[in-house]
Amino acid sequence: MRINAKDLASGILLVALAVIGLWLNTEHTLGSARRMGPGYMPMLVFWLELVLGALVLVGAFFGGTDPLEKWTKLDFVTLFVGIGVTLVAYPLLAAMPALSANWYALGIALSIGFAVLAISPGWRQLAMILLAMCVFGILLEQGGLMLAITALVIVSAFADPTHRPVGVLACVVFLLALCWWVFIYELDIRVNVWPVF
Repeated sequence: MRINAKDLASGILLVALAVIGLWLNTEHTLGSARRMGPGYMPMLVFWLELVLGALVLVGAFFGGTDPLEKWTKLDFVTLFVGIGVTLVAYPLLAAMPALSANWYALGIALSIGFAVLAISPGWRQLAMILLAMCVFGILLEQGGLMLAITALVIVSAFADPTHRPVGVLACVVFLLALCWWVFIYELDIRVNVWPVF
């Protein structure tokens, strides 16, 4: 049996993050499919992530060899600097009255850390995707669903420099229409669609 090291590491990471997410989500009310509570969609996403992680993990034992790439010095430096910046920025931001009543301080601190991590080419794809999710979370409440989705797609497009602007724009338009139809029109989820000032 030849183990695919990349799939093995990816599967372990996905399963671990899903288990942590499911555990953290236990504090939220689930509701039902018709009347979703704040924990319903995260629960579905984490279960899906757990299943996909398990599939990747099992596939690692049958996918042939694919060794992990060696980390460069820049990979190590950006990882530790990114973690350090996040750990320093969070308490400073949480001390601000405007950011202490919600999760903005954590989201902004993580965004700064992921931006530092994205300096390294080895971390860029993962860091930009995680940065895009943080930006989405930061913008959703005050910026509205449309601005948050637009920012999510644009920031995540920087993970791969081969994306064309027309393709990114088409993805933004498609996701805006789809999310409006599913979450606002069909499910009647009460979230701001447009920015609130």
